[in-house]
Amino acid sequence: MAFLKLNFPVHTADNRLLLPAGAILSNSTLTQVIAANKATSQQTCRLLKHATIKRDLLDLISSPPYDLIFSDKTKVTRIINMLDNFQLPMQVLESLDYFKSANYYTYCHLIKVFTLSALIARDFLPDDREWAKFVSTGPTHDIGKICVPMHLLKKETLLTRAERGKIDHHMAAGYVMLSCFYGDHRHPAAIVARDHHERRDGSGMPAGIKLRRLMVETVIVCDIYDALISSRSYRPDPYDNRTALEEITRLAEMKKIGWKALRSLVALNRKAKPEPRQVTVSIEKRGSPPEHNNYGVFANGENGDMGLKKIS
Repeated sequence: MAFLKLNFPVHTADNRLLLPAGAILSNSTLTQVIAANKATSQQTCRLLKHATIKRDLLDLISSPPYDLIFSDKTKVTRIINMLDNFQLPMQVLESLDYFKSANYYTYCHLIKVFTLSALIARDFLPDDREWAKFVSTGPTHDIGKICVPMHLLKKETLLTRAERGKIDHHMAAGYVMLSCFYGDHRHPAAIVARDHHERRDGSGMPAGIKLRRLMVETVIVCDIYDALISSRSYRPDPYDNRTALEEITRLAEMKKIGWKALRSLVALNRKAKPEPRQVTVSIEKRGSPPEHNNYGVFANGENGDMGLKKIS
């Protein structure tokens, strides 16, 4: 992968600078910033024992349509019990505290995407150790949004191309932050934060790689799904559940994502909870996206995405 170059600085929730704008995210740069922040990345805490996270998680998955998805109480209870002993760096948990106070949507989104990804992963990772490795990412894929001005995350009107570029910074920012928090730029959490907007055909961001990591792709499917079925600042009305699944199916048809995680998501949305490998995903499109959706349209009327700079 080509090295990324930061367009904007990366800082923590308490505004401690990790890397300035212009830094090149080479292995040596990341090793240096990890070493410089080693003293602050040692303390950990159990995820579900921190603040109100467990209560919030249970509340969120009991609301439609998640109540159907998480209706297998035996399976859900086992997953929650396993997560109960799951340790995360305190800086990750403090970042969740930041979002809960400053941007409650992002806080809920992080928890829902994480929990849904953990549930789907049980379909293809029955071994507890392999599954635990998968969920070691924690609720962190969008943690880099700490480095995005809050007024942009909450903006209801069309973004400019420059503003969109600042929001897209969250991928590289999350990669740097989690590399520091976990002391390893190869940690699954850091990789997921960096690559959760990449696509199989190389059309994604920030590096335009041809994504082949099932772990990341599972988070991608859950990320898109929750974003679509939730109200957003740029789209007050959410997608209905069927249309959201159709939109994700469209991405699979275009070979931007694979079918494995999508089949699991579709299976979970069915009352009978069939085995994902037995699921036939309908390609019929009957849904209708909500009106007043400003995503992907810039204030000057242009369409497109604003990627980060990369150098070889």
